[in-house]
Amino acid sequence: MIITAEKDQSQFKALLGDGSNFGISLVYEIQEEPKGLAQALTIGKEFLGGSACLLILGDNIFHGAGLGQELQRSIPTQGSHIFTYAVSNPEDYGVLTLSENGTPIAIEEKPQNPKSNLAITGLYYFDSHASDYAAAISPSHRGELEITSVLQVYLNKEELTVTNLSRGTAWLDTGTVDSLQNASTYIRVIEQRTGLKIGCLEEIALGMNWISGSVLLENHSKYKNEYGKYLYSLIGEDFEK
Repeated sequence: MIITAEKDQSQFKALLGDGSNFGISLVYEIQEEPKGLAQALTIGKEFLGGSACLLILGDNIFHGAGLGQELQRSIPTQGSHIFTYAVSNPEDYGVLTLSENGTPIAIEEKPQNPKSNLAITGLYYFDSHASDYAAAISPSHRGELEITSVLQVYLNKEELTVTNLSRGTAWLDTGTVDSLQNASTYIRVIEQRTGLKIGCLEEIALGMNWISGSVLLENHSKYKNEYGKYLYSLIGEDFEK
C-alpha cells in the first residue's frame, strides 16, 4: 500500500501502476491531512487485515551490500522491530537509548540533549497489533500521531527489538533540499562507477522470480532512454521467450 497526499497520488499511479509490471499488487490510499506517521497504520488497517507489516517512509533510502538479507534475518515473529543508525546530529531525529546489555530502554523525539547518537530510521516492523495501538494513542503537542508513541507502547510491553545498521550501510533521509542533493550524488556516483542501477524495480522483480524475462522485455520497450537499455541488458543475448 502506498499512502500519499491527494495531490500526489496520480503521479505515483502513473509511475508504478498496479504493480503488475513488477509481479506484485499495489493499492493506494490518501492521507487527507498530515497528521503524523502513525496514521499510516490506521489508514492501512483494513488493508493489513490483522497481518504484520513493514512500514517505510517515502523519503528514506537504504543501500548496502547484503542489506536485504540482513533485514530479513532481523525481523521477529512478534512485537516491533526498529533499525537505528549512528549519526552526528541525533537531535534532528527520534533517538533510541540502549541499556548496557543492548536492550532498548528509552525513546525520545528530537531531544535537545540526546542521551544517545542512535537515530531511529524510517523503516519499522510491526506485528498485528500496530493498527489498534496507533488508534489508541493521543496526538503530540504538534497535533500529530507520532510513530514514536506507537513504539513506546511496544517498549512498555518489552516487545521492542532493534538492529543497528552497520557502517557498510548507507541511510539517506531525503526530506530536505540539501539531503536530496546528497542522495542524488551518492546514487549517481555508484551507478556511474559500477554500471549498475540502484533500486531498479524490474531487476529486483526478475531476481526474485516475480516476473519472467518476457515481462521484462515488454517493460523495457516503454523506455526510450538509458533505463530501457539497462533493462534490456539484464536479459542478455541468450534470452528465450
